[in-house]
Amino acid sequence: MKILMLSWEFPPCVTGGLGRHVAELAPALANEGVEVHVMAPHPSPPLPTQKWQNNLSIHWVDSAAVDAQADIYTRASQIGDLMTVAANALWSEAGGFDLIHVHDWLVAFAGIALKTAHNRPLIATIHATEQGRWRNQPLPDDLSRRIDSVEKELSRQACCMIACSHYMVGELIEQFSLSPDELDMIPNGINLAKRPRHFAYHLAEFKAKYVSPEQPLIFSVGRLVYEKGFHVLIGAMPKILAEYPHAKLLIAGKGPLRDYLQNIVHHLRIEQRVHFAGFISDEERDMLFAAANCAVFPSLYEPFGIVALEAMAHNCPVVVSKVGGFAEVVTHKETGTIVYPDNSDSTAWGVLEVLNKPQASAEYVANAHQMIVRQYSWQHIARQTKALYEQKIGRWASGQVSR
Repeated sequence: MKILMLSWEFPPCVTGGLGRHVAELAPALANEGVEVHVMAPHPSPPLPTQKWQNNLSIHWVDSAAVDAQADIYTRASQIGDLMTVAANALWSEAGGFDLIHVHDWLVAFAGIALKTAHNRPLIATIHATEQGRWRNQPLPDDLSRRIDSVEKELSRQACCMIACSHYMVGELIEQFSLSPDELDMIPNGINLAKRPRHFAYHLAEFKAKYVSPEQPLIFSVGRLVYEKGFHVLIGAMPKILAEYPHAKLLIAGKGPLRDYLQNIVHHLRIEQRVHFAGFISDEERDMLFAAANCAVFPSLYEPFGIVALEAMAHNCPVVVSKVGGFAEVVTHKETGTIVYPDNSDSTAWGVLEVLNKPQASAEYVANAHQMIVRQYSWQHIARQTKALYEQKIGRWASGQVSR
């Protein structure tokens, strides 16, 4: 079985969860005997094809000519054209593919063109939707409406849409009028084998960069955009500081709302207790998960919530809002603490529950680790994905699937 997988990002060019998902799924599929060819854009200088391991090759599309100042739709369309040309050449070189698998609307342009040109089944993993990002409110501008139109067209062209949570399955049924037969739920995963061991003295030394040993460290990470709810967490800090005056909140990530969030911090007069770290490496993120007293994810929209699993994998107690996939990944008072979304008082309560009840929090961490091993290993996810490939390829060959 030979699969062409199209992605907007792949290491080392990763800015979010989508790239990390593909970087874990592709090698896991290769380990299951699937020949996988990943194609992703890369700015100048172009990179040669990379053989990552047996059955897995990475093909880079030179995106230097793309207008970096253009809006995301225009850039995706331009890269789609470049990717289509490169994929058609690869198609001849590799002797064809059995199936095309695209990740999100950003590479839908190329995926749909290749499906039409080569008459092969197209599968799409949807990591989030434009309507979902706007919490099902009217889309605010032409750019959002154009993105939404591409997502709808992808849903019509794909023989199957993969969602990463039951919440997302429901969202896709409602937004795109899909039947259950056109959808499959395969979750995100976590690679525990890659989790480094953190020795206590290393963690203490690392934590001391931000707070004194006895002071609580509260950590959150993500793009600084509205749907991640960082403004809610900042709004919770006065109540947290009333009980733990020396607690510190560290927020890692880049995004357009940084100035807005810093203004909230200034208005609340808590500049000494909130630190914006900007972009951090995966290694720094993992060390912060391991060193922090809790990790808080106050999202307003979250299709899956891989970041909660990453925190759990580093034995960090989690506080998450009751939205989307978080409510499936975290079981309240069993593997973590769930709070009301868009509610700073509830978020403060959740953080204080963790800080005030360390024994219960330790039990949640242990339960979470067992859950990850049982439900979210990439080997298990790759086997589910391979079975879906086999089913769709077989149905396509027999004429049972026409799109």
